[in-house]
Amino acid sequence: MTDRTTRLALIALAGLSLLAGPAAAQPRTDPDWPCVQRKVPTLSPGTVWTGPDIEAAGPWGDDFEAAALAQKIASRRTELKDVDGLLDAYVAKLDETKDPDKAKHLTHVFAGVFEVINNERSRVMSGIARYAQGQRRMAERIRAEADQISQTKDAPSAQDARDIPKDQSEVETKFNWDRRIFQERSQSLAYVCEVPTLLEQRLGEIARKIQARL
Repeated sequence: MTDRTTRLALIALAGLSLLAGPAAAQPRTDPDWPCVQRKVPTLSPGTVWTGPDIEAAGPWGDDFEAAALAQKIASRRTELKDVDGLLDAYVAKLDETKDPDKAKHLTHVFAGVFEVINNERSRVMSGIARYAQGQRRMAERIRAEADQISQTKDAPSAQDARDIPKDQSEVETKFNWDRRIFQERSQSLAYVCEVPTLLEQRLGEIARKIQARL
């Protein structure tokens, strides 16, 4: 095998390891989870909330104003720095009317935030798994292309560059293009893998802000 074809084969094989990234060094319970971060499919309210029982408070969606606030502050379009002001305005209104169910309303706000963020996080994680499956299929294709290039170049009739058929040149072009796309997608995947953690952090920060106002 020539130095060039050896290099091509190694690149293709490396593609499969790039798909897993640093997570390959950790126990893999889900082959479709490519992130370094441990996969936690769903969050539990108790990990961030020490206030009243959200189930005992009843359906948060039936509390119109609490539900509207929950959806607004759960959205990543709302800056965390703006959450305090929104919560303060809501609490001020409850205090003004001397609402006896203030704690219940705030619990509804948290319950809504929790459900919205947890659902978004689940969708992101499902998307990551589908992304990883696509990367794995591409890595297999790259390896097959490298094998095809190696077999052709190592054949006795192909030792002279002039003997390389036109379709083989096209395979090399496709190989290089696929490898570039794979590497770019692998870099993007590293950023996407941070999203579930960022959502969890957002949930925890909002939970603390609500609890501070109980």
